[in-house]
Amino acid sequence: MSDTVEFVESDLDVYLGRIGWEGPRRADAETLRGVHLAHMRGIPFENLDALRRTAPSLAPADLMAKLVRGRRGGYCYEHNTLLAGVLEALGFRVRRLTARVVVGADRVESRPRTHMALLVEVPGEPLPYLADVGFGAIGALLEPVPLVAGTEFRDAGRRHRLVTVPHPGPLELWVLQAYGDEKGGVASDGPWQAQYAFTLEPFERADYEVINWHVATNPRSPFTQRLYVQSVDAERHLLLHGRVLTETRSDGSVRERELADEDEVRRLLEGEFGVVAPEGMALLP
Repeated sequence: MSDTVEFVESDLDVYLGRIGWEGPRRADAETLRGVHLAHMRGIPFENLDALRRTAPSLAPADLMAKLVRGRRGGYCYEHNTLLAGVLEALGFRVRRLTARVVVGADRVESRPRTHMALLVEVPGEPLPYLADVGFGAIGALLEPVPLVAGTEFRDAGRRHRLVTVPHPGPLELWVLQAYGDEKGGVASDGPWQAQYAFTLEPFERADYEVINWHVATNPRSPFTQRLYVQSVDAERHLLLHGRVLTETRSDGSVRERELADEDEVRRLLEGEFGVVAPEGMALLP
């Protein structure tokens, strides 16, 4: 796991203020869960850079400028690179992972490894935790979960579990599943829906630079096709996909509406998501 700490105390002050975390700054499970949940609720997921076919910088200073000090969010490489640096500064050991997103896929191998997740060691804990604040879906973790197969976890109201599945590779293949109302996705078992699959070998900054560039600039990447923004709080999950806004409440009710034009999209981005889109950027095809 990485020994590199790239965030200093002043960065931590600003970051923790941004996500509203006023709890302890210890390398323990309570802090890990609290910071993870506060990050999920405090910084939105958005693909505005990729929509302009621009690969966002993953340098710590640039992440601080955009996601923390600026009125923007980001996608998985930005969110999880930022969280990894913060956790290391707090004293955790972090391994950076890559995963295949398998929501709606017919088999694991049909998707490339384009998602970033984290494996976090907590001092004194027997098992590491899967942490991930950058998964842009309603099946995302809200709190980290221990790396143990077959156990259901309830993280801030959502239900998740990890399973292992057979595959031809030399390392164990883990799948994160979320509990939903409908069966869907590879490796699903009834209402348990597979979100992504991963193994535990570490990936380095150079690996993410390549994947980040591919996802943000490839014309066939879903993130270069249309606007995708989400936020979550204790009461609802809000998703803007193109011009369609979907609100899923904590009681399971869903409301959907279509936005009229660019002006309405820009107003909603700022008012509901706290994101200011760059001037002159086309938000709708």
